[in-house]
Amino acid sequence: MDHAELTTEQVLKRDIPWETYMMTRLIKGTDLQLLRRYDNKAESYRVQLLDDDGVAYIRVFVNILRDIFKEEIVEYVLALIDEMLTANPKRARLFHDKCLANEDTYDPFIRVLWKGNWFIQEKSCKILALVVSGGASNSNGKLTAIDNMLKGLVEWLCLQLKKPSHPSRAVPSAVSCLAVLLKEPVVRSSFVQADGIKLLIPLISPASSQQSIQLLYETCLCIWLLSFYEPAIEYLATSRTLPRLVEVVRSSTKEKVVLVVVLNFRNLLSKVTFGAQMVDLGLPQTVQNLKTQAWSDEDLLEALDQLEEGLKDNIKKLSSFEKFKQEVLLGHLDWSPMHKDLIFWRENINSFEENDSRILRVLITILDTSNDLSQFIQYHPAGRVIVTDLKAKERVMKLMNHENAEVTKNALLCIQRLFLGAKYASFLQV
Repeated sequence: MDHAELTTEQVLKRDIPWETYMMTRLIKGTDLQLLRRYDNKAESYRVQLLDDDGVAYIRVFVNILRDIFKEEIVEYVLALIDEMLTANPKRARLFHDKCLANEDTYDPFIRVLWKGNWFIQEKSCKILALVVSGGASNSNGKLTAIDNMLKGLVEWLCLQLKKPSHPSRAVPSAVSCLAVLLKEPVVRSSFVQADGIKLLIPLISPASSQQSIQLLYETCLCIWLLSFYEPAIEYLATSRTLPRLVEVVRSSTKEKVVLVVVLNFRNLLSKVTFGAQMVDLGLPQTVQNLKTQAWSDEDLLEALDQLEEGLKDNIKKLSSFEKFKQEVLLGHLDWSPMHKDLIFWRENINSFEENDSRILRVLITILDTSNDLSQFIQYHPAGRVIVTDLKAKERVMKLMNHENAEVTKNALLCIQRLFLGAKYASFLQV
C-alpha cells in the first residue's frame, strides 16, 4: 500500500514481534514489559496505564524511535502516540515532565520528520505541534533541545509550503500544524525569521470546496495569531495580505471564515497604516453589508460591531481628502465645508487621478447627490478634458430635467464649466 494513504487504524492492526527486538538488545527488558501491558489492550485499560505511568510510556516510545529505524516500527509507534494524544491532547504535557528533563524527547521526531515517508512525516509533524502546544515554553531545563526542535520543525513546515512532499496533503497539514504552533510566541519569532509569512499570503483566496475552506480558515487563523507579533505586523503591512482578506470576507458565506477575517481586521486596525488601507479598500461599506446578513455566531456579531466603531473612529483621524474619499465611496456625502473649500480643492486636486481616477469615476455615478464634479472641473487645469473622456457629459445633461431643483441647478453649473475653460469658470461660483 502507498504509505501516503495509510491510516492509523491500519497501522495499529499490525502484530509487532517486540521480543525479537529485545533479543537484539534494541529494546530493554523493562521497556518490553511496559509494551506487553499496553500494546493491543482495551482503551479503558490503556487510559489507566497512562494515568498511572504516562511518563514511563513516553520514555519507551521515544527510546524505540531513537534506536529502531525499521519503517513499520516507526509507523507503529507514531500511530500509538498519535492515538494517545488524539484521545487526550493534555497528555502532551507528559513530554515536558521533570523526570525527562535530561532527555531529548524531541530529536527522534525531527529526525524521522525529515527522513520518513509521508505517513511518518505527517504523524511526526502533528505530534510535535501538540507537544509544543502542551507546554514546551515552560520546559526550562530543555531550552536548547526545544530551540533545535522548533528550528527544524519550522524549517520543515516552510519547505512543505514551498515544495510539498505530498501533492494534496502536505500544504493543508503544514498550515494545520502552524495554526496550533503559532499560539506560542517563540514559534511566531522562528516563523518570521524563516521568512514564512510570504508563503501563507498566496493561500488567502476565496474557497469553495470543504477542504479548501478549511485550509483558508486555518491560513487566516495563522495570520490572526501572527497579528499579535510586532515584526510580523510590519511585514503584513507591506504585503498584499489586507486586500486578500477583504476579497475573502466579501465572498465567503462560511461563518468561521468570516469571523477569523473580521478578527484580523479588528486586531490590525490600529496598527501602522492598516486603518487607512481598510478605508481605501472600502471596508466600512463591506462591514455594513455583512451586518445585514443573518449570522448566528454571537462572537461574529460582536466583532462586526466593534470593527464598525473602530473604522468610524479611524475615519475621524484621516486627512481631509481621505475623509472626502470615504464619503464618496460610501455614498454618504455630508456636505461639510471642505466640499466648497478652495484650499481643499487646490491642495488635493491631483489626488482625484489616483488609482485610474477611481474617486472621480464614483462621483460621476452619484451626480444627483454631489456638486463635486463641477468643483473638479474648475480647479483642475485639464478638468474638462478628463471629465469628457470619462463620458460624464451625457449623465450631467440628463440631470438638467431632474425633479429636484437643487440637482438641476448643480447640473447647469457643471455644464457651464464643461463648456468654459478653467480661467472663465472661476467666475461661476456656487
